[in-house]
Amino acid sequence: MFRLKSYYIIVLLSLSFVYTQDNVDIVTKVATSAANWLKLETGTRAIGMGGAYTAAANDVSGIPYNPASVSFITGQQGFVSTNQYVAGISYNVLGYATNLSGVDYAGIHMFFLDSGSMDVTNEFYPDGTGETFSMTGLCLRGTYGRRVTNRLRIGFTGKYIREQIYTTQMQSFAVDIGSNFNTGIYGFVLGMSINNLGPDVKYDGEGLEIECEESPTGYCQQIAEPFSLPLTFRLGIANTLMGPESEFIKSKNHKLLVSVDAINPIDFTLYGAIGMEYGFADMFFLRAGSHFGHDTADASLGLGFNLQTEGFGVGIDYAYVNYGVLDYTHQFGLNFRF
Repeated sequence: MFRLKSYYIIVLLSLSFVYTQDNVDIVTKVATSAANWLKLETGTRAIGMGGAYTAAANDVSGIPYNPASVSFITGQQGFVSTNQYVAGISYNVLGYATNLSGVDYAGIHMFFLDSGSMDVTNEFYPDGTGETFSMTGLCLRGTYGRRVTNRLRIGFTGKYIREQIYTTQMQSFAVDIGSNFNTGIYGFVLGMSINNLGPDVKYDGEGLEIECEESPTGYCQQIAEPFSLPLTFRLGIANTLMGPESEFIKSKNHKLLVSVDAINPIDFTLYGAIGMEYGFADMFFLRAGSHFGHDTADASLGLGFNLQTEGFGVGIDYAYVNYGVLDYTHQFGLNFRF
């Protein structure tokens, strides 16, 4: 049994390091899913670790990666962050989670994206009509988590999705499913999640209206094709190589966490992420990570500072990501524990 479990761990590690080289023959199906912003990495700690957070997630900010992360909350926790993304795009995150009974947990998580102002153009006014518009995206998540055993935790998320581009909009519902399993083998933890499981979506609104003589109103509504949501499967493994409860190096004040993810979206090829976090006295944190086979994201760095008093704690986090030709981004986050 031990050899069999060890074999599974080796296979998972190997899969996580698989990444796709540049190859013109590979069909990635990019731009075949709607609401692609649902795949944006959120959570300052997770971003600093290269997005390798499926097995390492243990707070409210980890809900988008793995809904089971809500089942690690000891009391109540809040989280807020802001990110200045590429091309003037920004997005903000707000989350709250609570421990209901020691076995049952619940949380809410809100994501809001704004493209910033853009000029309206058409074939007659390629330099702009004088009007402006923006694209906005909203994802409101409600999560339930449960500690099934002392090793297994599960989580379920139901979410409302809305996207608006000028006078055209789309709205839908979807679910996420996740689990976190402590193998009991040398401290290895396995995480798994399926995100954005839901029906195909269609866009509607005034932006799809065209002039036509057949209609009494003089306008006809174009029928939009349905698009799938960006269904994503994540598989991760994490281990605390150094720390008070580590199976490898025991240390009271020093802690080193390493995490690896394999990520398989429906509209891209399999890619990977690896991240690590060094902590001193549960107060100061240094983070680093990288993506493998991703089309733009590369290395990431992060910093964290936690201040814990009796009954209350506050943490400040910062993350930096290099997106290559798309430039780099900065994210700042605050978390509260009470």
